[in-house]
Order: sequence, then structure tokens, then C-alpha cells
Amino acid sequence: MPVVNLNIVNPSASSGKLKRPLSMPPAPSNDAQLPLLELKAVCKSYGATSILNNINLSIKEGEFIAIVGFSGSGKTTLISAIAGLIQVDSGEVLKQGQAITEPGPDRGVVFQNYSLMPWLTVFENVALAVDEIFKDWPAEQRRAHTEKYVKMVNLGAAMNKKPAELSGGMRQRVNVARALAASPDILLLDEPLSALDALTRGNLQDEILQIWSQEKKTVILITNDVDEAIYMADRVIPLNPGPDATFGPDFHVNIDRPRDRTALNHNPEFKKLRAEITRYLMDIGIEKNLGSAIDKIVLPNVKPNTSTDWNRNLPAFAASDDIDRPRYLEFSQLSKIYPTPDGNSTVKVVDGFDLKMKKGEFISIIGHSGCGKSTVLSMTAGLNSVSEGVIILDNKEIDGAGPDRGVVFQAPSLFPWLTAFENVMLGVDKVYPHAGKSERNDIAEYYLTRVGLGDSLFKKAGDMSNGMRQRVGIARAFALSPKLLLLDEPFGMLDSLTRWELQEVLMEVWERTHVTAIVVTHDVDEAILLADRVVMMTNGPHAKIGKIETIDLPRPRSRKALLEHPDYYRYRESILSFLSECDHTH
Repeated sequence: MPVVNLNIVNPSASSGKLKRPLSMPPAPSNDAQLPLLELKAVCKSYGATSILNNINLSIKEGEFIAIVGFSGSGKTTLISAIAGLIQVDSGEVLKQGQAITEPGPDRGVVFQNYSLMPWLTVFENVALAVDEIFKDWPAEQRRAHTEKYVKMVNLGAAMNKKPAELSGGMRQRVNVARALAASPDILLLDEPLSALDALTRGNLQDEILQIWSQEKKTVILITNDVDEAIYMADRVIPLNPGPDATFGPDFHVNIDRPRDRTALNHNPEFKKLRAEITRYLMDIGIEKNLGSAIDKIVLPNVKPNTSTDWNRNLPAFAASDDIDRPRYLEFSQLSKIYPTPDGNSTVKVVDGFDLKMKKGEFISIIGHSGCGKSTVLSMTAGLNSVSEGVIILDNKEIDGAGPDRGVVFQAPSLFPWLTAFENVMLGVDKVYPHAGKSERNDIAEYYLTRVGLGDSLFKKAGDMSNGMRQRVGIARAFALSPKLLLLDEPFGMLDSLTRWELQEVLMEVWERTHVTAIVVTHDVDEAILLADRVVMMTNGPHAKIGKIETIDLPRPRSRKALLEHPDYYRYRESILSFLSECDHTH
């Protein structure tokens, strides 16, 4: 979908200032008294499915609004209606009192995907919009205007690069520049930062805020990140999950600008808002009773063949004397060396990672992109060779992949033509060959039901949402009854609401198993919520452990309880301060 609609009637422009596009009717004389944008009882359906129902919104000129929307809530439909890319079924979408009936350069749109022309440079991608919208300007004026906005998003040095040469964050900057270069009255941002790592996301948040304050734009940001919404916006408005999506209550952000991320951690208003919005979203979206039916499914008393005592017919994950056994998993001076692209030298990505874990312990590894945290995990999984040092699991050196380690990646590797049950059974059949067919079936059904897929056992993976597929991946990992559970950004591709729900699912299943586990994440709250210790890595290359924070919070844990615990923000500040220091030394 294009970021700026190019098939529009162009404004005449004898001066350097943008005049109202001819496609927009003249504003009424009482412009100043009208909201800049207003939605009145807006409804939109696709076929028999109602997406938006009775949407009402009023936005003043210069306001920054954040709409917290989650998968399936109709957020892109809402943005598309405001942009004039689709027409609503009933109700009104008004700009300065006039109906929006088509796209126009007065509304700049930045979508989650980059939508850039791959054969054009950064400058040419932005100029494409400028040359179409400001045809009557002299060429030199158009060039200067294009350059201004490329430099505004800090891409001056990359002006002649093509999209393939840019990082994800840089490509999204091009999108922002292209939308701004059209000199819109309203900037519509549909989850523009959700695919970016935490550091890049934070930097781009600050750039958007700086542009907003300089250019005096009205901004509507769709986001699934509560912290991002509070940090950036004047008002935060939840879009309740669809079908029949409606707006929740307005949450006004009464925090002075400019806002400082570190200072927010101490701000009572921030903490209060964060707790209120989180509670509201969880109450409307994820308070699901898994039901008593789960408790009727009994896990068979069989051990996997990856266990040293599997033939003794003991219950899977049975409590044993060596829970909390020290040095159950040990990383001793672990390093990873790669050749440089030219092949003439090498670079040490991970340098001397040294850690001991007790049996049954849950560790989070956190750090900026490129710090080697996923490299450590892949070496532990046996999917990447160890260059220096050693990894010992249960008194045995890891020298390759094995079913004694269950791995959940960001995108689960499922066979799309197989059902959820069949995907889990592929692993179960391998590690329980000594069990009967009905026992193996019960194991697969038990864990799929535990992750909330009891009604979708025989649904094909290809027909499932990302969240459902990730549940299958988690169920499959637990069903292997591994000695070690490895989770590599397992919820990174999911919206916040689904992520919160699956974190709760993961914790609920982990509480029953106490399998030794490591999660790699860039989410500070996820790291604290899940772990007994948070391991913070320095920036790469030569990344190593910079700090370890022991999380002394009661279990079982829930996000709601976490936000209310007096020590939670102390842990959060400790980790954020470390990451901020790494950022400054990058």
C-alpha cells in the first residue's frame, strides 16, 4: 500500500508554501472552532464481519494521539478510513468539518511495511512524492525541499543509498521523510516502529517527537506498546478488540514535555497511567479461563528417552533431589568468532560469556541488537559451533543439537500442511518411542490444551494466526520434556496483547514443570516477569556479561501483580540504566 497517494489533483504553488489541495473543499469560516479531525458514529464491515462499530473521535490541531490497537482490532481499517483509502459504511469522517472522501497530501501515512521502490535511492524515493505533489515548483526548490526532509530524519549521509543497503530502521525513516515531505496537516502512523529493535525504536520515537514539535503537525499513532503511547502522546485511546471494535476511555497523559525515559520510571503519573491502561487492556482482552477441562487431561507417567532414568517410568518433570543443583548448566569462557566479509580477518562476536545456572532456574538474557545474545542461545542449542570455551549441560558437554533441548524461535518452524496435533506429535514420537500410542497422544493433547489450543488440535498450522502458531511451538517444546528450554525472542513478532497472554501461558506451564529455561529478549518487562535472574550483555563485538540482576519477586507471577510490587520499578531502572549506558558507548 503506498505511503503517499500520488494520483491526486495538485495544489497550485506560485510561492514556496503549500496551498490547500484542489481536491479538498475550502474550509468553513468557523475553522478555528472546529476539531481538525472528527469521526462520528463510524462503522465499517467486510462482508458479514463488522470491523468498526460506532467509532467516535475528536482531535484538535497539533494534538498527538496514540491509539493502542492489537491484532484484529481494526486499527489499519481505521487509519485507512482517515486517509481516505477506504470508505466507511455509515457515520462520518470529517476534516475541518468537511467529509473525507479520497486520499490527499494533507494526510501523510506511514504503514508498518516499508513500501519503498527498491530501484530508487533514498533521495529518489522521497522526491517521487515531492515531484508529484509540487509539480509547479522549480526543480531546485523541489530538490531543496526533498533534501530538507531526508536530513530531518538523519539520512543525509545515506541519501544516495538504495533500500537494500539500509537497515529496517533506516528504511522506516525514509517512509517518515516521504510522508512529511508532502507537508501534511495530519501524520498517520500505523505501527511504524513495531518491527524494529528496542534501541532503533527508541531513537525513532525521539525523532518523530522532535519533528512533531518543530513542524506542529497533528499526529495519530497506532501502537501496541503502552510505554510508547504514554511516552509520545497527549492522549492514549484503546481500540477494543474486534469484531465490532469500539474505542475505550481516553487516558490523558498529564506529564510535562520533553519527557525523559529514565525520569519516567520515577514519575508517579507514568506509573499510575501504565498500570491503569495495562489493567484495562488485560481485562478486555486476555482474562480467559482455560477451564476445568484442562485438569481432566492427565499427563502419562513416562519419561522421555533424553532423560537418564526414562526407563524407570517416572512422571515427567517429577520433583527430584537435584532441583536447584548448582552448575546444572555451565558456560565457561564461551566465545564465538566469525570471519569478516572480506575473509581476511576475524571478529569475536561473543567474548568470554561465563555463567552457571541451577537446575530449574529461569534466566533472561537482554541487550541491544548485535550483542550476541541469540548467538549464545544458538550455541547452547547446538545449532552453532563453539569457537572457544565450553557449554556443559547435566555433566555432558554440548557438541551438537539434541532433543534434550527444546527451542522456541521468534517464528516457529511448523509444517503448514500438518495440524497442531501432528506438528507436536513429530517430536513426541521421537522422544517417547517406549510409550504407547495413547500415552503419546495424551502428551501432545495435554500441552496443546495447556497453551489454549484444546479446541484447535486438528487445525492446520497454515490456517492459524501468528499467535496460535507460537502456542504450538511452545507446546511442542514442553512436550519434549527437555532438560533445557531455550526461547529466542519467542514473542517478538506478536502484538502486545497476544504477547502478554502467551507470557502468562508460558509461566503457567513452567510453574508445573520448572524446566531449566533461558529466554533471549529485548523487552525489559518480559525479562523481569519471566526470570529468576536477568543477564545483561554489553554491546558487540566482543560482547560479554556486563551485569546480572537477581529478581527476588514471588512466584507465580502476573503482569498485574508485577506493576503493583514495590521492587518492580527498582529492577526496571537497573536494567534500563545499563542499556542506556551501553547505548552511549555504542
